[in-house]
Amino acid sequence: MCGRYVITKPVSKTIDLVKSNIKVEDLDNYNAHPTQKLPIIRSYTNGRAKEKSNFRPLINARLETISEKISFKNLIQTSRCIVCADGYYEWKRETDKKTPYYFLRKDNKIMLMAGIFENNQFCIITKKASEQINEIHDREPVIINISQVNDFLNLKKNAQEFLEQVKEPSLNHYKISKEVNNPLNNEKRLLEIT
Repeated sequence: MCGRYVITKPVSKTIDLVKSNIKVEDLDNYNAHPTQKLPIIRSYTNGRAKEKSNFRPLINARLETISEKISFKNLIQTSRCIVCADGYYEWKRETDKKTPYYFLRKDNKIMLMAGIFENNQFCIITKKASEQINEIHDREPVIINISQVNDFLNLKKNAQEFLEQVKEPSLNHYKISKEVNNPLNNEKRLLEIT
């Protein structure tokens, strides 16, 4: 499940995408997690993207069944968003423990994860993991490129069909400290290789 991630300088990093923002500060969050207020990008009805800060993650939505699940099928048609991240955390299950890893784009660009929202909550859309991710976890977020943002946010387009054709960017990953397991730990040192 992808629900923990890093986002630093969200305003600065999305300045070319976002016309204006509401109550979003340019702060660094090295352990973004459910129950926090986190920034997302969504469209106004006139098609312009807008970033808001009062959305919190629920759970992940599976791309394969997003148009079938009662809780998600209307949202994918009416309430799409982009979750911005520097990278995300995932845990590898081993016999008696879970080891945390950090994933980021090989090109070091901002990660734009497809999501859906309702009221003050959002969730990240995931898909079956690619071969490079599968050794750690069987799911990964659907990551789109900057050039695809408007297509995804365009409610006239079938989002599931669009996202199924998105080619995932190449990612790097490495093992990190178990300090990330505690959501109260929120420092840059969480990203250090162990």
